[in-house]
Amino acid sequence: MRNTYFIGLITLALSIASCGDGKKKNIAENTPIIKVSVNSVSEEGGDSFLTTSGKIEAVNSANLSTRMMGYVDRIYVNVGDKVQKGQQLISISNADLSAKLAQVNAGITEATAAYTNAEKDYNRFMALFSENSASQKELDDITANYNMAKARLEAAKQMKNEVNAQFSYANIRAPFSGIVTNKFIKEGDMANPGMPLLEVESPGKFQVMAMVPENEILEIKANTTVDVILKSLNETVKGKVVEISTSSKNTGGQYLVKVVLDKTDAGILSGMYATVRFPIAQKKNAQSVMIPKEAIVNNGELTGVYTVSQSNTALLRWLRLGRTMGDQVEVLSGLTSDEQYIVSAEGKLYNGAKISIQ
Repeated sequence: MRNTYFIGLITLALSIASCGDGKKKNIAENTPIIKVSVNSVSEEGGDSFLTTSGKIEAVNSANLSTRMMGYVDRIYVNVGDKVQKGQQLISISNADLSAKLAQVNAGITEATAAYTNAEKDYNRFMALFSENSASQKELDDITANYNMAKARLEAAKQMKNEVNAQFSYANIRAPFSGIVTNKFIKEGDMANPGMPLLEVESPGKFQVMAMVPENEILEIKANTTVDVILKSLNETVKGKVVEISTSSKNTGGQYLVKVVLDKTDAGILSGMYATVRFPIAQKKNAQSVMIPKEAIVNNGELTGVYTVSQSNTALLRWLRLGRTMGDQVEVLSGLTSDEQYIVSAEGKLYNGAKISIQ
């Protein structure tokens, strides 16, 4: 009786399993087939161009700050205003400086009177000494008193120069003619030493700060003419390499290259993204695996590409990418030679999706 019971349970379980497998097969068979276009991986010789990304900025750009602490009394400009060199932009409360200047002026007046009196005494005793009517000791004392009075007057004048220099930090002026591009403070706020208050840029001359990987930095030469592609404007302008960094310590392994753009009528604005194309010497026997950017799949920090499996399904393969050459990306690892990868699809791809190659 017990054997019959167990045999029945096993039969029931097998029946349920077979039904489940049937449902799965039906689901798999009903999955729509996605039409895709594919390419085959091939090794190509090294391109004669290196493409990197950068950001446009004005050649003359300054963040204005102060060396003194005080409340902002008044801001004379707004973002977008044109300013001239030397124009006052911000005034900071300077009541303490005004009081100090009054003290310094009083000190100068006192020192001037003492110096004038000492000078008269000195001239008088010089005349008496020449007539043998004053001793050497008396002349020495008067000379020392005269020199001290002269030094006190000079010290008072230099103190006034110091106060006047501090007044320049209470009245912020434009260092060059340009446009106010940013304002970091408002009237009534407390200004602290070194804190940016305004940003001023001089339009008309722009540059691009591009980051170049370490395996290509030695190929970049100063004074090289390059192409700068501005996608937002659909424009390509010429530029020249003017600076090449020799250290990547603070830039995450990338080397900073400064490119100054040639004068152009294109409506370039600071902050626009640009693509810089550097001509580089083609390396002998250099072979690299290149795939188009449109085939790349991004998932957070991971990058990959869909390949074609033996069962004719999509298979996501994670890659390690290298440099960018125009619309092509170098694959350092993750793809083998002559392997097919999906370039485009007429539906949403996922791992295991059934595909049909066009």
